[in-house]
Amino acid sequence: MAPLSWKTRELTVGELSERSGVPASALRFYERQGLIHSRRTTGNQRRYTRDTLRRVAFVRASQRVGMPLAQIRDVLALFPEDHVLTKEDWARISECWRRDLDERIEQLENLRDHLSDCIGCGCLSISKCVLTNPYDKLAEEGAGPRRLLRT
Repeated sequence: MAPLSWKTRELTVGELSERSGVPASALRFYERQGLIHSRRTTGNQRRYTRDTLRRVAFVRASQRVGMPLAQIRDVLALFPEDHVLTKEDWARISECWRRDLDERIEQLENLRDHLSDCIGCGCLSISKCVLTNPYDKLAEEGAGPRRLLRT
C-alpha cells in the first residue's frame, strides 16, 4: 500500500487499519457500536476523516485501562462527531473514570490478597468465603440465592 500523504483528508478502512494498528473487522465493529463514524462513497465504501485515528486511539487507550465499550461510547457521545479529541478532553474524561478505576484496583487487590485462602477450599460458596461472600453479608439479606434474586 502506498504511504498516505499528509494532505489526504479521508482514509479507507484499510488505511485506517494500517495507521491505527487495529484490524479492519474491529473498526467495522467500532462503527456499528457508534464509537467511530464514516461516510459512504457512491460505491458504498467507507471513508473516515483523519481525526478518526485519534478516536480509535482513544478507544484503544480506554479499553486498555479496562473501560467497557458502552462507557466509552457514552463519553464519545458528549462530543460532536467531527470533534478532534484533545489532551484536555482525555484529562477530563480520565478524571471522571478515576473513581471507577480506583474501585476496580481495590477489588483486584482484595482478590489478590485473599486468593490463597480460596485455593484451598475451591468451592467459592461457603459462608466465610471472602471472595464471593465477604463477611457473610449476603446472609443478612435472607436465605436463598441472593445474587440471582437481584435485578
